[in-house]
Amino acid sequence: MSRIPLFLSSMLTACALLSCATSAPAQKPAEAQSQPAQQAPASSGDSAAKERAKALVQGSSGSSGQAAPAGQADASATTASTPAAVPSADQPAAAQAQLTPEESAFLQNYLARLNYMVYYKEDSSIDPQLAKIAVSQANRYLIEKQGLSVIDFDQVEKNKKDQQAAYQAETGGSIDLIQYIAQKFNADVYVEIDFQTSSETRDGKYYASAQGTMKIFDTSTAALLGSVAFMSQPAFSPNSMDAAVTNAIAASVWTAMPRMTGQAQELIKNSLARGVRYELVLQKTPDAKLVSQLRRSLSKKLREVEQVSYSPSEAKFYLYSFQPRDKVEDAVYDAASSAGLPDLYLLFMRGKSFTFNSGL
Repeated sequence: MSRIPLFLSSMLTACALLSCATSAPAQKPAEAQSQPAQQAPASSGDSAAKERAKALVQGSSGSSGQAAPAGQADASATTASTPAAVPSADQPAAAQAQLTPEESAFLQNYLARLNYMVYYKEDSSIDPQLAKIAVSQANRYLIEKQGLSVIDFDQVEKNKKDQQAAYQAETGGSIDLIQYIAQKFNADVYVEIDFQTSSETRDGKYYASAQGTMKIFDTSTAALLGSVAFMSQPAFSPNSMDAAVTNAIAASVWTAMPRMTGQAQELIKNSLARGVRYELVLQKTPDAKLVSQLRRSLSKKLREVEQVSYSPSEAKFYLYSFQPRDKVEDAVYDAASSAGLPDLYLLFMRGKSFTFNSGL
């Protein structure tokens, strides 16, 4: 009779363990990673039922430990489903910067028809006659290869003498005289040539070579856009050293011109992100409120307007637009009428620079 209670006791213990194994709640994924596997409580018997119960308990813990990757997958899925950050209200400005078909057409035509004024570096030691040869060769390339009109050497020399008074009256010496002349001729690009020559005589023949640089300036801003270096192959003449030097200068300039015009177009294009820059000087501006109204009115008609300075006697603006000069002038008149300046009138225009009187 004593074996029956012992058998019943072992069976009750096994059932209790099985009940704990099946009814214990599953651990959370995080807990399963941080806690060791649960161990079955010790018991007084070593029966097979006890071992099976222990295995069941350990198997349940192992299943909980494998739940972590699923939890991580859920977290990844949650992250992937989170919507991307919404752009701020200021970011659509990039879309606004896209050129209209009309603006794109203007820009392409503008770059294809750039006006150049070529001259030599005045403070160098170049002989004036050799300088004229270099400038004339550059102009010849622009005429024959680009189909452009040019400002020849003699025109620039004449204007340097004749425009001194006008130069001082209009600019007060605030810009260089050559830049002023380039603006007067409506040049988009001013090219400054500087070079030196070397020569020798061998076997009764005359040899010479030339090397130097072409610096490219924006006529409106006088900003240096870039430069092109050039060097000629040795040129010779059986007649004289002057002829050899002339051949060397002409050959080196002609060879450099394609690179200069290509670089100028690319550099000018890169500088036109905001549009072609025009300068507006408005004289006699005692009413600052009217000037502010003019600026706001211009902003509605042009791509961008930047007020540079103000005083009761003068206000200065930079106007950016993909429009030709006459359209910009018309926009100024229209904006002035809207801003309460109906008597505004043009004093003089030089290149991309306008000087108006407010009429007040």
